[in-house]
Amino acid sequence: MWSENWRDAVWSQLDEPWDVVVIGGGITGAGLLRESARLGLRALLVEQHDFAWGTSSRSSKLVHGGLRYLATGQLKLTWHSVREREHLLEDGPGLIDPLGFLMATHEGDHPGRWTYKAGLSLYDLMALQWTHRYYTADEFQMLAPGMTSDGLEGGFRYGDAQTDDARLVLRVILEAVDDGGAALNYTRAAALIRDEGGEVTGVRVEDRLSERSAEVRARLVVNATGTWADHLRGQVEGAARIRPLRGSHLILPGWRLPLAQAVAFLHPLDRRPVFVYPWEGVVLVGTTDIDHNADLDAEPGISPEEVAYLMAALAHQFPAQHITLDDVLATYAGVRPVIGTGKDDPSKESREHAVWEENGLLTITGGKLTTFRLIALDALRLMRHRLPDMPEPHDRHPVLNPVEAELPDVPGLDDERRRRLLGRYGAAAPALVAAAAPGELAYVPGTQTTWAEIRWAARAEGVAHLEDIMLRRTRLGLLLPGGGVGYLPRVRHICQPELGWDDARWQAEADAYLDLWQRAYGLPERARIPDWHAMLQSARERRQQAASDDGGASGWWALVGVLLALAALLLRRRRARG
Repeated sequence: MWSENWRDAVWSQLDEPWDVVVIGGGITGAGLLRESARLGLRALLVEQHDFAWGTSSRSSKLVHGGLRYLATGQLKLTWHSVREREHLLEDGPGLIDPLGFLMATHEGDHPGRWTYKAGLSLYDLMALQWTHRYYTADEFQMLAPGMTSDGLEGGFRYGDAQTDDARLVLRVILEAVDDGGAALNYTRAAALIRDEGGEVTGVRVEDRLSERSAEVRARLVVNATGTWADHLRGQVEGAARIRPLRGSHLILPGWRLPLAQAVAFLHPLDRRPVFVYPWEGVVLVGTTDIDHNADLDAEPGISPEEVAYLMAALAHQFPAQHITLDDVLATYAGVRPVIGTGKDDPSKESREHAVWEENGLLTITGGKLTTFRLIALDALRLMRHRLPDMPEPHDRHPVLNPVEAELPDVPGLDDERRRRLLGRYGAAAPALVAAAAPGELAYVPGTQTTWAEIRWAARAEGVAHLEDIMLRRTRLGLLLPGGGVGYLPRVRHICQPELGWDDARWQAEADAYLDLWQRAYGLPERARIPDWHAMLQSARERRQQAASDDGGASGWWALVGVLLALAALLLRRRRARG
């Protein structure tokens, strides 16, 4: 936890020498701070907005191996992701939890049933388990009520996982701070500091909550700013390499589309995989994958075209539910930092991470939420020449600290709440429960969030603005109608004394939050949203005209190549052992 004067305490140390300075407070930067602190390095993280403000609070919330990457031959990425998923499930129950996935197969699908079977077999073998099973059309519809039977042959069920991405970032950062690291949100890296030879030796930072600034010197400066990576790289003459890709989601009430597990299927317009899945009592629909050409410093939001694209997926796969725009609780959009290679189709760009050094600046970008620890370890190994006294980085530690704390036996704290609080808050969970006022261990209506979590966020989690509480420390802004506007009076009653805000400050924060929610988390103007029913009709007509085309052969042969590559790898290892 952070004490009342934690920011002043960290700022007072900035002129001291550091081993590592990490710029960027998403999951990549958090992971690097965590592993640096674990190795005994003096490490600092600075983030220009709030922790997890960017993509790391706006992901699809999935901790998964990336099954679709098998079809494009990214065997190494899938292998690492599957293994890290299993570690996270073991280390973070209540924060990372299993999620069953249903994958529908339809007549004429490319790839089809046997291709999926081969891919899922390989996927499970990587995890040393067997979770998948095939179901007939009738059986599959019992698992996914309301799903269309039109052309349905059946489908598979397999296992993956999901998380609260923003809470994962915060737990990783707080565990790093407990190990001696330091972290500042709302602190901008204004300029890199370079020596006479042009090597980066530090960074000048500015506090966005006050007028102060400082020069921070370090043996290693890491650019973990994601989609902003090229901005800092430009200061060391690095050529632009990042292709920002936007992924947007719709959020529906859980009762409107009751699902016990995720449903994956190919979108009728472009045959991209899309998902509909339960999360925190609501249902997420996602995701898109398009170039994001807007200002990166502006809060991203879903476009009218993306709304229509996702509504078309729902109308196609769940026609009996008659879902309309009136059912949408909220939306959100995240911008992925993908290494651009010039491919016409954004979805075909690799999701592998990249680490490179330019004039002393280490840049880390790309990658997946699931593999954040491996990305951090790769970066530290690459920079051993700058940190020669650093112990050898390794992955033998748990990803998250074991939670040895026990929660007191108090009214309202049932087993499910205990598991959830221990997972999301780790070692701080007992203090959160102790801080709860009477009745605050109850859920905020319509959510799985307790009122006590709001108090704890305001008291001990580095909050600077109301949006930090509503969108990242808790996810109430995504889970409640209108961003939770109806519950703001009680949020005010809890938070205002904890934060020391007067009435004018509270009103300014509430106004700013609701304006932000409308712009970036609500629906665009409805008149601008295309007619998705007309889009579906047009797609049906095109498919009828091209029924004889074999559009999925490339995916099939890519998977065959992956299976052959794995067989060759296993054969080489067997020969090496012999």
